[in-house]
Amino acid sequence: MRTPHSRNFSLLALAAALALASLGAAAAPAAATQNGASPAPATEQARSAVRKYTLETGIVNGKMVFIDDRGQANPLLRANVGDTVEIHLKSGEGAQHDIAIPELKVQSQKFDAASGPTTLRFTVTQAGKFAYYCTIAGHRQIGMEGVFEVAGTGIAGAAPKAAARTSGGPGAELYTAPAVRPADAAAVSVAMDPAAVPTPIGARAPQHLKYRLETVELAGKLDDGTSFTYWTFDRKVPGPMLRARIGDTIELTLANARDSKMIHSIDLHAVTGGHGGGEHTQVGPGQEKTITFKALNAGLFVYHCATPLVPQHISAGMYGMILVEPEGGLAKVDREYYVMQGDMYTTRPHGARTHQDFDLDKMAAELPDYYVFNGAVGSLTKEHKLTATVGETVRIFFGVGGPNKISSFHVIGEIFDKVYSEGSVSSVKRDVQTTLVAPGGATIVEFKVDYPGSYLLVDHALSRAGKGLVGTLEVAGAADAGIYKAHTPGKAAATH
Repeated sequence: MRTPHSRNFSLLALAAALALASLGAAAAPAAATQNGASPAPATEQARSAVRKYTLETGIVNGKMVFIDDRGQANPLLRANVGDTVEIHLKSGEGAQHDIAIPELKVQSQKFDAASGPTTLRFTVTQAGKFAYYCTIAGHRQIGMEGVFEVAGTGIAGAAPKAAARTSGGPGAELYTAPAVRPADAAAVSVAMDPAAVPTPIGARAPQHLKYRLETVELAGKLDDGTSFTYWTFDRKVPGPMLRARIGDTIELTLANARDSKMIHSIDLHAVTGGHGGGEHTQVGPGQEKTITFKALNAGLFVYHCATPLVPQHISAGMYGMILVEPEGGLAKVDREYYVMQGDMYTTRPHGARTHQDFDLDKMAAELPDYYVFNGAVGSLTKEHKLTATVGETVRIFFGVGGPNKISSFHVIGEIFDKVYSEGSVSSVKRDVQTTLVAPGGATIVEFKVDYPGSYLLVDHALSRAGKGLVGTLEVAGAADAGIYKAHTPGKAAATH
């Protein structure tokens, strides 16, 4: 009865309970309980009866669940062989869901706040205990699963009959594996411009700042001929870089686009309390929520979505960074850039010219098909490039969204003059070749460019370059042979 997607995500379930706890009271009917048997209709003892159930999705005890009209979470549904079962379904929090019983080959249409309720109707021909669950990626793992119990004797040779209906909608197809889809012709660029860095704060008194971010789900260009459904902050990966100074009070509003299918949220590692904001920013489609926090610590901090499955939301593009400058600001440099690394998990191999779907099993096994800078293959080589001129000092704000892989950040042909390890601006390392950055971590690197040419940004786990993880820094200016010189074959080498 279990599929690969039903593996134990115990740690993620803990994250689900933390992140979604604040939604429970609003999203679930009162007095909800786990796994209670939903009462059978008055016709329980009758053979070939019509069994009617009403289920609404919601949050109970930090888990996303199906809730019946008595407030029972993931209720035990019962029927007899030969019965016709009608399950009326509604999205309580507005996100997209469905319900499936794969062993009986039945599945409802997807439904959300925009589509309205739907009804799954089918005739039972097989006795036994069967799992019902939501097939939306990650939803089963965070609680949307129950048991459908059928009494009696199976009908020999009978094929299951199933149909679903919505208000005015067509019937749903039977449960099938997703079909291969061509790349989405309407896919857009999600690659964040690395030069999109806010103006330095400098020396000023603390202020009250306001930021507004919108979570948007969209078809984006993952690679040439390949699209992917990204979940984003403000339509880009990473999301916008935010900038403040220590002591600032920040009012942050998170809005979820009306056409989103998922709940989204934000956890900022710069925030003290409220799970970094994730506790109070679980936002359904078409809704918004606001938090206010004080920037108590200076440094470069990651932010990300904190809605279960958290690593899925992160891998799909929901991460960014906030810089909290120290008093007096950072030292002036000539160029500042914003770069983040992510690992992505797709149902088909790297390079497949198709619309890629998310693969939860690969994510759980930590086997990425793609590694990307700023959201997509070629984002920092084809679409955008970092540029500088000989003699300038470059500062890169670098972070790892992850969700799983550490980065060994390196610029081929350069040495970092300064590294602010782990995003801390309270101390500095000098003369560093490669710096480690953990998932959910950040660093600031600075270096003066002394020689022209094309410098490559890489993770020095270099096999990842073949899966998309390369960026380019183009440096213009005059070459100084005293710094570097290539010797022509047949000519005497320079005297040292």
